[in-house]
Amino acid sequence: MRYLADHHISPRTVALLKTDGYDIIRVSDILPQDAPDSLILERARLNRRTVITQDLDYSALLATTRYTQPSVISLRLQNNRPEHLASILLKILPTIDDDLRTGAIVVVEENRIRVRSLPLP
Repeated sequence: MRYLADHHISPRTVALLKTDGYDIIRVSDILPQDAPDSLILERARLNRRTVITQDLDYSALLATTRYTQPSVISLRLQNNRPEHLASILLKILPTIDDDLRTGAIVVVEENRIRVRSLPLP
C-alpha cells in the first residue's frame, strides 16, 4: 500500500511511518504548498496512493467525483501529536488494508473506526 500525507500531517508522523517500512510521501514533496484538495486527490488517484488527512473536504470531493479510488484515511483525533498519530496509524493500517485496496473512506476517531466504501452514494 502506498500513502500520501496531506499538508496537515506532520513530517515527523511521515518519518515514523517510513521508519516502520511504509511507502509514504507528503503532498509538499510532489505539489506546491497551495495545491488545492482536488489536485491532491487526483494526484493520489493517478499514483495509486491512499490519502491520509485531517481535512474534512476530501469526503465531499469524493462524493462529487464518484471515483472508487483513491481511498482516504480521515483522522479525527483530539491528540494530534505526530508520535500519537503515527502510533494510531501503525495500529490500524494493517486492519484496514483490504478496505483501502477496494476503495474506502476510513474515519478514525478516538474510540472507533468507520469505513465507507467508494463510490459514495
